[in-house]
Amino acid sequence: MKATVFNPIQQHLLMMFAYDSNEEHLKEMKEVLAKHFAQKVDDEMDALWKEGKINLDVIEEWGEEHMRTPIS
Repeated sequence: MKATVFNPIQQHLLMMFAYDSNEEHLKEMKEVLAKHFAQKVDDEMDALWKEGKINLDVIEEWGEEHMRTPIS
């Protein structure tokens, strides 16, 4: 079996929550992390928009894409 190597962020989170098994805290942390990464996506999308790399036409094209792979 291959050993799992945790990155520094994962290690820090594991140490932070080593003694906390409260389900409410887990729910709160999931929400905080989800908001954090959603904000990062928003910021990057705004930057791409300002640079002219995306526009409404590109976004509409994304909505028409079918990225599913056929099941064989």
